[in-house]
Amino acid sequence: MNLRGRNKVSPEFSMSSMTDIVFLLLIFFMLTSPVITPEALDLILPKAKGKTTNQQNVSVSITKELQVYINDERISSSALESTLKSKLAGIENPTIILRAEEGVPIEKAVNVMDIANRNRYKIVLAVKPE
Repeated sequence: MNLRGRNKVSPEFSMSSMTDIVFLLLIFFMLTSPVITPEALDLILPKAKGKTTNQQNVSVSITKELQVYINDERISSSALESTLKSKLAGIENPTIILRAEEGVPIEKAVNVMDIANRNRYKIVLAVKPE
């Protein structure tokens, strides 16, 4: 007499639904992460190819109206160097991200680059990817 049941329950766990959920979460966070930025300035950056993976210490932004911001704090052009020195004091390999809006005269960007060169700061020009 055969007493075994015909319906056997499989003890295996299917991971396909779990991986679907993980991939959906990954896509969600990848799409929403560019929306959350620490800078409050809305600048239209020039377009270029390439990207950087450098860590930024300070962001210097120049608007079309020639207003200068360090991170999100507005400063005068004459106080730029002293403010950068105080913010980057004691940081190893300090890096400045220069965010110059389209239409800003090149002299303003070169002024920031000259300050970085004099103080041996690394400077990266931020651009919008094409």
